Amino acid sequence: MKYRYKEPPIPCGVSNRHVHLSREDLETLFGEGYTLTPIKELGQPGQFAAREVVTIVGPKGAIEKVRILGPVRKETQVEISRTDAYKLGIHPPVKESGNLEDTPGIVIVGPNGVVVKERGVIIAKRHVHMTPDDAEKFGVRDGQTVRVLVKDGERKLVFDDVLVRVREDYSLEFHIDTDEANAAMLNTGDPVWILEDD
Repeated sequence: MKYRYKEPPIPCGVSNRHVHLSREDLETLFGEGYTLTPIKELGQPGQFAAREVVTIVGPKGAIEKVRILGPVRKETQVEISRTDAYKLGIHPPVKESGNLEDTPGIVIVGPNGVVVKERGVIIAKRHVHMTPDDAEKFGVRDGQTVRVLVKDGERKLVFDDVLVRVREDYSLEFHIDTDEANAAMLNTGDPVWILEDD
């Protein structure tokens, strides 16, 4: 099949399981007044991987050394893959980051304490970050869904229902989780393309 796609290519960002913490939960887990220690800047401006890790615990199992991403947020959110969900014994929905309605809870264990969350676990909906200038070039708008083509490598495929997120402080990047990346044999930095409308 011959696909028509838009230029330029978009770099892929593969998102492993991670935790975003509220200030209150950070202090419960690590101590009063604790500050996260950045070790690596992420693709989006101001976002970073922290040195700190936690254990997340579900009804059927636990996953250790889950990375915290900073900065702190208004509400704690845990992002996992479906494979992780099987291990933990929970059934999180596919949701846009920040939309935590009707999501399962989890137990988070840190070096100084434990937090029991009633909600907050999601499988992140695949999405593309871009600036308003990028959106104009691609002919898309915030909140729209597009199809994204993986045309290089051993496992060519099309990701459908990809959410477009537009903001001035975003950098151009296609975000998927590890299950999706493995299906397409994609690595962070690999190029993908937005498909032209049919």
